[in-house]
Amino acid sequence: MNFPGTPRLVLREMVEADLDDFAALLGDPQVMRYYPRPRTRAETLEWITRNRTRYREDGHGLWTMRLRDGDVFAGDCGLTVQRVDGVDELELGYHVVPALQRTGLATEAARACRDWARTALGAGRVIAIIHPDNVASQRVALRAGLTLEKRTTGYGAGAEVLIFAAAL
Repeated sequence: MNFPGTPRLVLREMVEADLDDFAALLGDPQVMRYYPRPRTRAETLEWITRNRTRYREDGHGLWTMRLRDGDVFAGDCGLTVQRVDGVDELELGYHVVPALQRTGLATEAARACRDWARTALGAGRVIAIIHPDNVASQRVALRAGLTLEKRTTGYGAGAEVLIFAAAL
């Protein structure tokens, strides 16, 4: 598969060998503060398995991000299908390890995935689903060319989220 990449990042499929890195990332209370709770190690393994299923079934999912310089784990970024207000949408998602936050990596990866959605998938639209208090993620979405489209409770457990969107 031809993955999106950037000058600083390599994106690739998640593998079970990534479990330690992802368990630390998704188990971090600060990283997961806008989610219902941090993930356990077992939940993180299920999450990796679910993304591997997405690769087979959808041709995409969230990918492992690694720095080109030093092959350091940086987080994840990618595209998943999410149901919002009764419509299947292509969501652009991202998580960055705390030590690398505020370095522009999330924006760099989000732009590459957005462009890949257009060129490789022929997608006409992407969205980002963001907690209203997650200002940093909102900034990433804006820098990646998405704009605030609406507020909704029609996603997940009924909590209010913001939907940012971009036509491709």
